[in-house]
Amino acid sequence: MKIVYFSVTGQTRRFIKKLTTTNVHEIDAVDPDYQVGEPFILVVPTYEAAITAPVNDFLEYANNLQYFKGVVGTGNRNFAELFIFTAKDIARDYQVPLLYAFEFSGTDQDVLNFQKVVNDIESA
Repeated sequence: MKIVYFSVTGQTRRFIKKLTTTNVHEIDAVDPDYQVGEPFILVVPTYEAAITAPVNDFLEYANNLQYFKGVVGTGNRNFAELFIFTAKDIARDYQVPLLYAFEFSGTDQDVLNFQKVVNDIESA
């Protein structure tokens, strides 16, 4: 399973680097057009739509949507109901499941939980 992610400040990238998989792709904010060609999970931070627009461009490029299995959100729990709103919006707009949420760059337990989510999807 490919892990596709978008990072603005580096928090999401730090989480991805904790994973054991090397099958990852970081969405380029300047040139988000990349054809995945295999099932993937998207990991996104929480920002206004203008900042995360490259994520939508990536999702809508070529046939990426057909491989989109779900979204994971990261953010700051201090923002209460706005916690992971970007991931929630993507899940709603693209009708995919919200698979997991974690704060900042995640904990060791978040890494284990995330890997379980990935394993469950791969074995389904």
